[in-house]
Amino acid sequence: MAFAVVAHYRCAPADESTVRAALLKMREHTLDEPGNLAYTVHAEADVPGSFVLYEQYTDRAGFDAHAAAGYFDELIVRTVRPLLTDRTVTFAQVL
Repeated sequence: MAFAVVAHYRCAPADESTVRAALLKMREHTLDEPGNLAYTVHAEADVPGSFVLYEQYTDRAGFDAHAAAGYFDELIVRTVRPLLTDRTVTFAQVL
């Protein structure tokens, strides 16, 4: 069964361009992963520094492989997360 991730990220407006660039670079890598079905980055309308990510993987193992990738550590763990003022992540099974 497919596995989905919905993440809401918020950063200071001054960090928005750095976070945006890292998320778009992350999208490039993720779309090439064999277990990835979708990786969409949204900038929330009318809320500077707010992003919504929708990710879909073939299964939980596909997501786990994604999270174990070196570029995930570089772009998400070391670049994006330190700049966030708020972060929520929802994991779901696709029906």
